[in-house]
Amino acid sequence: MALLSDIPFSLLELAPIREGSSVGETLKQSLRYAQHADKLGFNRFWFAEHHNMPGIASAATSVLIGQVAAATENIRVGAGGIMLPNHPPLVVAEQFGTLESLYPGRIDLGLGRAPGSDQITSRALNRDERRADKFPEEVSELQRLLGPYQGKQPVRAFPGEGSNVPIWLLGSSLFSARLAARKGLPYVFAGHFAPRFLYDAIELYRREFQASDVLDKPYVMVGLPLVAADSDEQAEYLGTTSKQRILALIRGQELWMKPPVESMSGLWSTQEQEYIEQNFLSLSVSGGPATIQHRLEMFVRELGVDEFIFTNDLYDQQDRLHALEILAELKQADL
Repeated sequence: MALLSDIPFSLLELAPIREGSSVGETLKQSLRYAQHADKLGFNRFWFAEHHNMPGIASAATSVLIGQVAAATENIRVGAGGIMLPNHPPLVVAEQFGTLESLYPGRIDLGLGRAPGSDQITSRALNRDERRADKFPEEVSELQRLLGPYQGKQPVRAFPGEGSNVPIWLLGSSLFSARLAARKGLPYVFAGHFAPRFLYDAIELYRREFQASDVLDKPYVMVGLPLVAADSDEQAEYLGTTSKQRILALIRGQELWMKPPVESMSGLWSTQEQEYIEQNFLSLSVSGGPATIQHRLEMFVRELGVDEFIFTNDLYDQQDRLHALEILAELKQADL
């Protein structure tokens, strides 16, 4: 079994907005968060794409990637992911080709086929509800646009052509797992919000994987919700912030981050608690250092994970930064 010190740790950022705060202050906090991760040796810092969600500021994903890449030195920066049905592949290739030209060797392009929004917002973004059905073809088109010139393409991406920006496929079902396997691309399972098909998706991806020019064997990254603190009790308290936001999500309410509370009792019903814990938080990594280490080692042992990518949506910025320090110390202790 691989040691935790051998497993890269990465971060997925939604730029969550605290209740009463502003987008500007939130993005400044995200930038400082990324810089701290860079100093601690984290592998990647990816932004998710979400639209029409008051409380989440990660809509203009490629813009944020450029800001973070400019303010950091070593950490890879990318999208986790670009929701391809919302964007013409040519535009994505030009944007990420530009980013790769500015920050060579540090840009990742994760792709998803969900809209990152509701159906009404999806229509406002692309006005074609059938775009998701074309996802495999549009991934291939994007690969061609970012690859070397073949001497016959009528449409070429400048910048972008020949940049070979690494493409990842993201998913929470079996569809993207099968497509990633068929194309020989690295695969990310979105366990931070949809854990149901984790084991089936990874097993299918590994079983059907076909080697490609970019990858000779399967590579699995798993997204996990993280609440790391100095003790299990402190983590339980801090974790009520994300529980309140998920509760707002399933109720169709705005998603502003709220301060932690001593107890969720009275805030959610028994049915809501069971639904959230089963459908959103069953893969949660929450607790003090020893609990976090045990939980991660279990995932490595059971799944053979190649890399972890964590959401870390705590209310207080210092708690977020400290959670990264706890993870970094775990890796050092395992050397």
